[in-house]
Order: sequence, then structure tokens, then C-alpha cells
Amino acid sequence: MTLHNAYSVLYIGALSVLMVLVVACFIRAIKGPSIADRIVAINMIGTQTLIMIGLVALLIGEGYLTDVALIYAMISFLAVVVLCKVYMGVFLERRAREQEEEQRHA
Repeated sequence: MTLHNAYSVLYIGALSVLMVLVVACFIRAIKGPSIADRIVAINMIGTQTLIMIGLVALLIGEGYLTDVALIYAMISFLAVVVLCKVYMGVFLERRAREQEEEQRHA
């Protein structure tokens, strides 16, 4: 077995493990139980996808995939920031509504 074949087996094994982890994170993103768990799961999926793109770049020896990985990292970061902003808006609106109801009943 040559060194290149050994690395190929290692890369494919790592990609397989990462795919299982992505599926587990996807299940966590669907089940929850809280919004914070879902946001963290989505962030983890983005990070694992970034690692998989890097491994594929090493496996097939194409440098342009590192540019794709960098762009994906920026998009993933922005998506998590937007999700957190939306969640905070919903949370603050719900809290204001609950305080308003408490003032009415008091």
C-alpha cells in the first residue's frame, strides 16, 4: 500500500465519520429542545461541512476548493448571526408581551 492510498483511506474514513456527525447534528437541529440547541447544531453542521470541503480538497488535490471553503465559512457565520438576531427579536417581543399582560392583571 502506497502512502497516497493510505491517506486516501484516512480521508474517506474521516469524511464518513463527519457525515454521521452531520446527521446527528441535523437531528438535534430538528428536535431541539430549545432554540439555542438548534442554533448551535446549525453552526456545528456548517463547521463540519467546512472541514469536509477541506478534506475533499486534500483528497483530490484541487486548490480552488479552499476558496469555496472560505466563502462557505463566511456564509455560515452570517447565517448564525442572522439566526441569533431573529431569535433575540422574538425573545424580546415575547418578554415585552408577557410583562404587558402582567401589568394588566396586576
